[in-house]
Amino acid sequence: MRDSLRQQWFDLRERLMGQVDSHSSVSLRLPGEQSMWLGKLDDLAPQVVDCNDSAADDGQTHAAIYRARADVGAVLLGGGAFAKSLVDFGGVLPILFDEQARHIGHMATPASSEQPLVRLLKRGGNAAVIDSTPVVMGTTGARMVLNAELFEKCAKAYTLAKACGTHLTLLPWWVVLVANGRLMKDEKRAAQCFAEGRIPPETRGY
Repeated sequence: MRDSLRQQWFDLRERLMGQVDSHSSVSLRLPGEQSMWLGKLDDLAPQVVDCNDSAADDGQTHAAIYRARADVGAVLLGGGAFAKSLVDFGGVLPILFDEQARHIGHMATPASSEQPLVRLLKRGGNAAVIDSTPVVMGTTGARMVLNAELFEKCAKAYTLAKACGTHLTLLPWWVVLVANGRLMKDEKRAAQCFAEGRIPPETRGY
């Protein structure tokens, strides 16, 4: 499984290059272990890093997320131009689209890596701003990349609208409730899979 996840890291890097800052870092949880494949997009290759003994700044943030969220299988620390500009507009993206509610969920308030992330990420959202850097999560590597693309698209719509002073209409609460409920079911299943040393199944359809 280690080798297949290592290859997946290279595949994810290929998909993310050009979409996010090349200094962004990507990690993949190793099921059944307390470790991850971790590397920046401009690294030659990822390294296996112990989640309980990560010295690098990026490694500390990745490890803290995995310890806080048993459902997360992949993390992107960094992002595209609009995800990064979200920091200038409060650092929280309100739920505006149903696909956002389904796969991104509720964003936590901007945080510091020195703060306990359990409380900040307890609502199960797959995007956050930590130390002024956007972070995107997913149950699997493929889901994380899709979430990163979705987050950038939503951040673009939001920041441009805010910059122009456009009135924004939030998604109705009942749509958020239904969509977010499905996200929570996906995350519960993923946490169980990781606890059993398995990679969660990919999310199919809405």
